[in-house]
Amino acid sequence: MSAQPENLFGSSANDADSQETREWIDALSAVIAAEGRERGHFLLEQLLEQARQEGIDMPFSATTGYVNTIEPDDEERCPGNLEIEERLRAYMRWNAMAMVVKANRLHPEDGGDLGGHISSFASLATMFGAGFNHFWHGESENHGGDCLYIQGHSSPGIYARAYLEGRLSDEQMLSFRQEVDGKGLSSYPHPKLMPGFWQFPTVSMGLGPLMAIYQARFLKYLHARGIANTENRKVWVFCGDGEMDEVESLGAIGMAAREKLDNLVFVVNCNLQRLDGPVRGNGKIIQELEGEFRGAGWNVIKLIWGSYWDPLLARDKEGILRKIMMDTLDGDYQAMKANDGAFVRKHFFGQHPKALEMVSKMSDEDIWRLNRGGHDPQKVYAAYHRAVNHKGQPTVLLIKTVKGFGMGKAGEAKNIAHQAKKLTDEDIKAFRDRFNIPIPDEKLAEIPFYKPEEHTPEMRYLHERRKALGGYLPKRRTKADEQLHVPPLETFKAVLEPTAEGREISTTQAYVRVLTTLLRDKELGPRAVPILVDEARTFGMEGLFRQIGIYNPEGQKYTPQDRDQVSYYKEDVAGQILQEGINEAGGMASWIAAATSYSTNNRIMIPFYIYYSMFGLQRVGDLAWAAGDMQARGFLLGGTSGRTTLNGEGLQHEDGHSQVLASTIPNCLSYDPSFAHEVGVIMHNGLKRMVEKQDNVFYYLTLLNENYPMPGLIPGTEEQIVKGMYMCKPGAKLTPRVQLLGSGSILRESIAAQELLEKEWGVAADVWSCPSFNELARDGQDAERWNLLHPTEPARVPFVAQQLEKNVGPVVASTDYIKAFAEQIRPFIPKGRTYKVLGTDGFGRSDFRSKLREHFEINRHYIVVAALKALSEEGSVPVAKVAEAIKKYGIKTDKVNPLYA
Repeated sequence: MSAQPENLFGSSANDADSQETREWIDALSAVIAAEGRERGHFLLEQLLEQARQEGIDMPFSATTGYVNTIEPDDEERCPGNLEIEERLRAYMRWNAMAMVVKANRLHPEDGGDLGGHISSFASLATMFGAGFNHFWHGESENHGGDCLYIQGHSSPGIYARAYLEGRLSDEQMLSFRQEVDGKGLSSYPHPKLMPGFWQFPTVSMGLGPLMAIYQARFLKYLHARGIANTENRKVWVFCGDGEMDEVESLGAIGMAAREKLDNLVFVVNCNLQRLDGPVRGNGKIIQELEGEFRGAGWNVIKLIWGSYWDPLLARDKEGILRKIMMDTLDGDYQAMKANDGAFVRKHFFGQHPKALEMVSKMSDEDIWRLNRGGHDPQKVYAAYHRAVNHKGQPTVLLIKTVKGFGMGKAGEAKNIAHQAKKLTDEDIKAFRDRFNIPIPDEKLAEIPFYKPEEHTPEMRYLHERRKALGGYLPKRRTKADEQLHVPPLETFKAVLEPTAEGREISTTQAYVRVLTTLLRDKELGPRAVPILVDEARTFGMEGLFRQIGIYNPEGQKYTPQDRDQVSYYKEDVAGQILQEGINEAGGMASWIAAATSYSTNNRIMIPFYIYYSMFGLQRVGDLAWAAGDMQARGFLLGGTSGRTTLNGEGLQHEDGHSQVLASTIPNCLSYDPSFAHEVGVIMHNGLKRMVEKQDNVFYYLTLLNENYPMPGLIPGTEEQIVKGMYMCKPGAKLTPRVQLLGSGSILRESIAAQELLEKEWGVAADVWSCPSFNELARDGQDAERWNLLHPTEPARVPFVAQQLEKNVGPVVASTDYIKAFAEQIRPFIPKGRTYKVLGTDGFGRSDFRSKLREHFEINRHYIVVAALKALSEEGSVPVAKVAEAIKKYGIKTDKVNPLYA
């Protein structure tokens, strides 16, 4: 155990007059005793202010003593039947344990190791019980329902409750982590796998806290804009103390305080252990978190000690016990709970003779019974009650527990607790005895689930509490009740028609025109949620500031510097834009809240989050994957995309792979449009699918900052654009012939190459715009799978092959993305046809676009060379023509491969 100092109030060397010190302390104690703690707090604040005025440097301390924030006399008493609740918790503990252990005893021939966690729920059971029994509202006529971000590793306990409620069957419980046949329960909270049950995916640690903060803000946003009444709803977030080391966990707590999110409650389960060992073995995680949250502006409630400590603390007039509590390290606290009462007597109370005297009449069993606050249902209720009634700030509850509570030798407070999933028969018997589960010895080997008869007091109480709170949780809505209508494609004619003579626009401007048109629609306009990360002017969207305003719950108290301009910076209580600052993770979390509003709020919202494409999916890939799990619906827009298009920004800004990253998310439909009309068609298709049909997909479009004339929509190509490929410019009637494929800005290089091939080399080239190589690849893979599994049926032909089969010649694809992007469709090119792919593999760099496209070997000259080389391989032109073209265009054959340059 760590050595402790003896003097409670500082050494004599630091205290020039200890008697005066004692007089001040006694005076404060007398004021508190006579007039209350609020008066004492007021006097201290006045003294501190006077000290500052007198020039005394008083550093701020954001921490308080290592005791409960709420005094016993101030606790709101729990109105429930705590005896029944304890029995119900015991049954849930048993069933959660049985589920995990049984799953890991099945199919030994398969390794018998499905994993699962017992210890996390074991430490959380009391906290969950208080919430489910007294605080957490289901969706009802008078309440929109609370949002629960459940700590992922505790999922077995949530299943155990749902089992008692009759929401899950024995068969499902026996199929924990066995999902392939469609009957199993997902390992963690996964809305995709259990769409009617889990609301939010949380096991990718750190994302739950971050997403929850923006979810709470989005509820305030909806209310401020009059779209939904959310004033009584709360967002509850369960995190582990180890999880708070994730930067995302604490990354947005300042925003939560700044926007006064009093609908947000964090519950940090401080069992002092993470996956492998102590969280702060040499420190105190509760004190650390208290300082961080209070310093950020949160209401902090600490619940450290259970009721059995109250008499001891009441007798601690000299503060000896409180000092021992403060000085004992977390690593020591863990060791104490991993041992016994005698160990605690010696190593905890033994730090001071008066502390030992305090417990001299207590047995070792009595000392062992001294409980932590998170396992005291009355104190948990009081802490929750204080949290939900606090106004003007978000609240964090720092609640101390024991990891693996009740597991005994199998893992209670041991470093191995997180990994414990295979208990011995002896461990199971000890678990049964500790929680008094009515299962006889002869049945223990079966580890049966336990569920009381429906007429028993426990079961009646269980159902009555949920009925009083509006229904069972967790529960997820899969579709919104409302039906919204998308205007016809012609509504977006501003981007469908050719640009006027001499006019040039970018696809980013096309997107802004689509959005502006949508905002004018009376039905859909209010549901659009433009989300920005401090780049509105980059994307030409500053005109929206004045038009629809930037959401700020306090409005605009200052006069903006550009007030005399048309597009001045306008913040408004009911503003429609969510301006997240320089904060891609926050922007994505806001987008997720809006993109899942159909489920959490029964309101269809249409979020549009635009960002530098390089700072999008690469930076927030974990959040994008979570969005897929949550069945998000909305538009992600990667602006200034392409490795050679954002020409001056360099390596960290130039995106050559976000489309490849997007392809990894199954329900993300991704496009790299070249022309304004493609943007309009794709976005209209997205609105039809996500708003009218309520399909569980979301769209990613990469947009350009390069201006050029737009050719307009070719009637009849709309479906082909959505599928990913259409002929945008047929070639001349010449032979030989090649097929040129492109997307984004590089399609225009293919068009330029078409002209060079025809005029300088006598080769015809058909040019195909391929807005989505990703969708083409998925279509081809789907056709291949069908053909594999249906060998006697007529073979399906991939869409790529359908488009190319009547158009002869080798195929050359060139994009502003790495070669893997266009390589995906190689298997679906018609048999016997040569396929060449050009791409931008390697790091980006700054220069003019023409120089960058030459460097990465994707410009018109390289496309011509690739086409001629493909023709030479098929015997249609002499190979000497390829060498001639290389010389003609000054191509350096000995330069370093751009991948390694």
